[in-house]
Amino acid sequence: MLDIFDPRQILSVTMILFAIIDILGTIPIIIDLRQRAGHIESEKAAFTVLVLMIVFLFVGEELLKIIGLDISSFAIAGSLVIFIIAMEMILGIKFFKEDDHIPATVSIVPLAFPLIAGAGTMTTLLSLKSQYATANIIVGITLNTVIVYVVLKNVKLLEQLLGKTGLGVLRKAFGIILLAIAIKLFRSNSGL
Repeated sequence: MLDIFDPRQILSVTMILFAIIDILGTIPIIIDLRQRAGHIESEKAAFTVLVLMIVFLFVGEELLKIIGLDISSFAIAGSLVIFIIAMEMILGIKFFKEDDHIPATVSIVPLAFPLIAGAGTMTTLLSLKSQYATANIIVGITLNTVIVYVVLKNVKLLEQLLGKTGLGVLRKAFGIILLAIAIKLFRSNSGL
């Protein structure tokens, strides 16, 4: 039982998910949502993220089979999405447009889904499933959910501590990490 929980796998999964979720890089967006909506329910958002990621981890592959896709094809498509997200982070150009409509449930939509647990995160989960033990992925998901909760709870403090320059540097650094992850996913699923 203890050999299932491999600290290296847990660390790797946690770092990959941390980079793709990019909770620190989304602080400016979260601040904007909070200002427009008035309040963000950190607990509700974190719980929604946890449930979405765990459910997709277990049923995502079956959903793909129903529509006739294999994990490799989905992973390659996901690597392209991750590549574009990384380019957004590095270059500061928006390829994906956010919806301007802010519903009353801002903590769930658009914050938990699709901002935090979006297409890139779901694709990454399926790709991770082909390379890591499920138990280690669940631990990585849980650790990232805790990080998401802490950041959401302390977003005002983080904004003051990091400043605009610090947030910009973090966003670009995680963009480069995501770019490398996208290339690795593409290569490992395309046979190159």
